[in-house]
Amino acid sequence: MKSAIELRLELDDLYARYAASLDEARYDDWIDLFTDECFYRVVPRENFDRNLPLSTMMAESRGMLKDRIYGITSTLYHQPYYQRHIVSGLFIRKNEGEALHTQANYAVFRTKQNEISEVFNVGRYIDTVVTDGGRLKFKEKLCVFDSELIPNSLIYPV
Repeated sequence: MKSAIELRLELDDLYARYAASLDEARYDDWIDLFTDECFYRVVPRENFDRNLPLSTMMAESRGMLKDRIYGITSTLYHQPYYQRHIVSGLFIRKNEGEALHTQANYAVFRTKQNEISEVFNVGRYIDTVVTDGGRLKFKEKLCVFDSELIPNSLIYPV
């Protein structure tokens, strides 16, 4: 059994790898952070608070995440930009032994070429993390963003 410190370090590493893989456009690495049967959802806070099902982005399996990444890398055309994720305030809401229910705050900054960086999306992750193949992975990732609006569109995962 892992100590609380070992578990915390593994969780910190999982979230750091999540942010880095998106920021560095290493999408295969990002997909590998999820279990085969996973659930990924991006939803505005208003819908979350009212328990409304409408999501800005949703995937109900790792295969759907792969489809999203294929769309991003092979079919979408948009003005290029960089993202930078900052994750903080990570804590374990509940430890059920086989599943950790975690929460963390996030901020995503966006930088377009020859423009000043801007705050793109801010919110919190509400996740279920499990051990899969000896490593912690996301079984459920819920991204609840605070604003009701997203500038332009949501192309990349948050």
